Amino acid sequence: MRSTDVISEPPALPGVRRRFVTARGVRFHVTEAGPADGRPVVVLHGWPQHHYTYRHLLADPPPGLRIIAPDLPGYGWSGPPPHRWAKEDVARDVLALLDELDVRRALLIGHDWGGYVGFLMVLGDPGRLDGYLPLNIAHPWQTARTMAPHFWRFLLYQPLVAGPGVPLQRHTRFLERVFRLGVTRGDEFTPEVIRTYTDRFRDPVTARAATDTYRTFLLREVPANRRPERRRSTIPIRALFGTDDGAIHRSLAAAETARADDYTVEYVSGCGHFIPEERPDLVRARLLDLAAATTPGRSERETGSGNA
Repeated sequence: MRSTDVISEPPALPGVRRRFVTARGVRFHVTEAGPADGRPVVVLHGWPQHHYTYRHLLADPPPGLRIIAPDLPGYGWSGPPPHRWAKEDVARDVLALLDELDVRRALLIGHDWGGYVGFLMVLGDPGRLDGYLPLNIAHPWQTARTMAPHFWRFLLYQPLVAGPGVPLQRHTRFLERVFRLGVTRGDEFTPEVIRTYTDRFRDPVTARAATDTYRTFLLREVPANRRPERRRSTIPIRALFGTDDGAIHRSLAAAETARADDYTVEYVSGCGHFIPEERPDLVRARLLDLAAATTPGRSERETGSGNA
């Protein structure tokens, strides 16, 4: 296979439904599983991946839940966005997609950049979400003091993606190294699975979306975010964090620094950054816990609140 060849079809997943839905100028590729009238669960992937991150949930959706896995703008098989991947813009894109899907309320899962976009959805339109399960991502309530000791980790790879990221992703084995270094439990990351991801980034549209993701973050969003996030979360958040993550330090997901009425974090030893695939059993179990604790109509007294 030549370095410029790309996979043109999404990877096979039994029983899923696929379609394209346009929202806010983005032609989203959406993969769904579970009953069409089930309780919606929106699952958002990060870099360098696409909806296949959640292949375990999609192949075996929990009873009564409708798993909705969009490829984020420019990633996977979704079309490019009409912006440069500012995270607030992407959050609005996903909320507009929910409008097009006629999803009024949903549970939310987000990993990596999808996790950060998920936090912005929680803060921007909490009435749309019953609960949130962020996976290996820093929460948005950081300060210079909390970030400073760990910013060097971002500098190990983010400037590479933000700068020469398009040729780097398209024509080298850089992404294969990202997976080798980021995974603790490698049995889920066979060469075939890794190729499912890396080959997609040989598409110039996808490579450009990834480069814009980091370029916008480093050049626009980091300088603009000198003041800590002041908005407060009012919905239940149940974070999961694999402690062997070399890119994001566990302290950046700490409950002590979260501005949230109901935020807990569970640290998972022996697990790296890619927790949806390294520990799909745990992600599934915590999703079921969150779904049970946030059954529509339950009172605040029944669901409980408070940081842990």
